[in-house]
Amino acid sequence: MSARQDLRIGIDVGGTNTDAVVLDRSDRLLAKTKRPTTADVTRGITAALDAVLADPGVDQARVTHVMLGTTHATNAVIERRNLRRVAVVRIGAPSTTAVRPLFSWPDDVRAAVSAGERIVGGGIEYDGREIVALDRTELSRFLETVAGEVDGVAISSVFAPVSARHELEAQEVVRRVVGEDVHVSLSHEIGSLGLIARENATALNAALIGVSADVTAALDAALEAHGLHPAIFLAQNDGTLMARDYALRYPVLTIGSGPANSIRGAAFLSGAEDALVADVGGTSTDVGVLVNGFPRESSAAVEIGGIRTNLRMPDLVAIGVGGGSVVSICRGDSVKLGPASVGYSLTERGLVFGGDTPTLTDAAVVAGRARIGTVMPSDEARELLVRGLATADAMFAEAIDMAKGRGGDRPLIVVGGGGVLAPDRLPGVSEVIRPRHHDVANAIGAAIASVSGQVDLVFHLGEGGRAAALEDARNQAYEQAVRAGADAAAVEIVEVEELPLAYLNAPAVRIRVKAAGPLSSR
Repeated sequence: MSARQDLRIGIDVGGTNTDAVVLDRSDRLLAKTKRPTTADVTRGITAALDAVLADPGVDQARVTHVMLGTTHATNAVIERRNLRRVAVVRIGAPSTTAVRPLFSWPDDVRAAVSAGERIVGGGIEYDGREIVALDRTELSRFLETVAGEVDGVAISSVFAPVSARHELEAQEVVRRVVGEDVHVSLSHEIGSLGLIARENATALNAALIGVSADVTAALDAALEAHGLHPAIFLAQNDGTLMARDYALRYPVLTIGSGPANSIRGAAFLSGAEDALVADVGGTSTDVGVLVNGFPRESSAAVEIGGIRTNLRMPDLVAIGVGGGSVVSICRGDSVKLGPASVGYSLTERGLVFGGDTPTLTDAAVVAGRARIGTVMPSDEARELLVRGLATADAMFAEAIDMAKGRGGDRPLIVVGGGGVLAPDRLPGVSEVIRPRHHDVANAIGAAIASVSGQVDLVFHLGEGGRAAALEDARNQAYEQAVRAGADAAAVEIVEVEELPLAYLNAPAVRIRVKAAGPLSSR
């Protein structure tokens, strides 16, 4: 970084709170805040910026980078709102007609997103040969029926990770028929081999273009109100960053960025490289695994709002335990936790604040784990809360056991605003670490993140053999990292994975390479 690039703001916009931190060029925390997230995203971000920029240790003129993590893409899919209309094109007839596009999507999401679906002739064999030529005529006819009615087009081709040429040819047809202003998502840029999961991720990406535009516009407005014009980066789901323009094109990559930020922040605050991490929020807790300083990625397909995708996502176990979780009695006199939560109304509705709703935060106060509020719950409420906390502890223990994946005790880093809920002792945990500033670990994770690029492709071993394929994959990952905003002079290859495809007639290998580097100073 240059001499002036010594203050960075990390912001995490969650469903309950918007957190913000300011770090200097030595990664020293200068200011932090938690503010309620607002329906109008701009007001929540502005309030958080107001708070950290008002700190006497922060020189506003020295702020040159802002990193934003947000759950808006995830929430848009889960809540079925703010989704754009998309035409879905699969290049794969006659070989893929048995299963239509978006076949497994919940009906309400498909109705909200799909402006039409079509399978056209084309597709690539596993060895890079054409199955059949791209049917440009059929593609043009379909696009003419949706022209003027769609915000985006999602294009997926059979074996596009082997060869993207049919998708690129189809994109030319889209530009000619529908126009240059309509967004086009191409599956080879988003997902890996599996056609259906890759197609789903590509359609989701096209549907989320408006969400990414709205949240970056909100950030722009908040920064403009403070006279700030920094470089903007958004957090993505592997714990790294991407430049604003890159994020606007690939908003689906922001899904899962919240937990990834928290895990990266936990690593930074604790100094640990390998550990369990529990991110305890207002409504739920995510338990993940820290491996070599980064979130362990899920090896299974991930469902987002009922839609199966092959996006790289943190491997998480989620439970309905949060600071605002409502504690109640259900049938049989058993205790029920959530799923209702008082959210950011905790300080109004929680018992220890004079409200009338028993929450897990009240239970933590009764148990002596937290010292907040001014009112001690009644004896009857205390009995309920003690039972509720015991239930939460059992859920924590089960989540830890599920997340570990192997024997032996491991340290647990607890972060998040509801971190006081986690007990000090848990089965399978060698020690519970509660680092300083754990309540804003998500914003810190965004602020300290590097920028990455990743490829996951099938290479056919030609004249250069394995060495040439690996070099090609490394170069592509390097170029992606630079396009995403990394410093070209400092990008390093941080992960290489090879999977020989022994069942093919010709020698081939699936190669996954990840490159990462610090922010570019330009």
